Amino acid sequence: MNFLLDEVARATQRLAEAGVPSPRADAEELAAFVHGVRRGELHNVADADFDALYWECVARRAAREPLQHITGHAYFRYLELRVGPGVFVPRPETEIMVGWAIDTLRAMDVADPLVVDLGTGSGAIAISIAQEVPRSRVYAVESDPEALAWAKLNLDASGHGDRVTAHLADMRTALPELAGRVDLLISNPPYVPTDDAALIPPEVRNHDPAPALWSGRDGLGMIRELEQVGRRLVRPGGAMAVEHGDGQGIDIPHLFPEELGWCDVRNRKDLAHRDRFVVMRRADDWSGKLGEG
Repeated sequence: MNFLLDEVARATQRLAEAGVPSPRADAEELAAFVHGVRRGELHNVADADFDALYWECVARRAAREPLQHITGHAYFRYLELRVGPGVFVPRPETEIMVGWAIDTLRAMDVADPLVVDLGTGSGAIAISIAQEVPRSRVYAVESDPEALAWAKLNLDASGHGDRVTAHLADMRTALPELAGRVDLLISNPPYVPTDDAALIPPEVRNHDPAPALWSGRDGLGMIRELEQVGRRLVRPGGAMAVEHGDGQGIDIPHLFPEELGWCDVRNRKDLAHRDRFVVMRRADDWSGKLGEG
């Protein structure tokens, strides 16, 4: 057997014993990272090229440090993003919501759609939209200076800095100048209930920034506030998408009632067929006062 592949097998067992959810994939990804190849090219690494750094990386992963913090990058749709301590690691589930947003923007009869991404973190959502909807103008809002620094790093590397504007601001009060003008508002807000802290994997609980995770005992605190933000920013006929957690799908549509000008409120599912994000539209004929509490 190829020596490196034998080491990967041993690492897989070690990670499995440590409770890592995807031990084989992570063992291979770490080997590829250390040796500067893709996972599918590991068989091309010669025995003489084995790097002892591999076992240092495996030990970090076995201690439940996020894989993306060890390798320094995360993949999201068509992007390879820089990530590390201080920024929320983007998840595959969010890609589905972004896909819905991109399809919605493409279907709009708007030449240069105006998009707001609240709680941008690494910039994954904002940069993906700018890349895949070339005429969009995206405002990426983040309240954490450390996280915003990662977003700016990824934005500079993406080549889309001319159409994505990063803002350090509280998502609840940001961008008053855009009131009633936004074509699409999207957010992956904090939604983990503080009561569930013991159930959260250590990669998340101990490494993702706390402001990106926790939102009150039921996890819905920030989403309740985003309803008011949406009323303030989204134009009549515009759309909104908000990610949420497992088991919250039944409660969230009620937070966007028809009497406040919302329509077409629906839950959408993730890759595991679980309710993962809610979408809605501002009524075309809504005559209520913008931002009315």
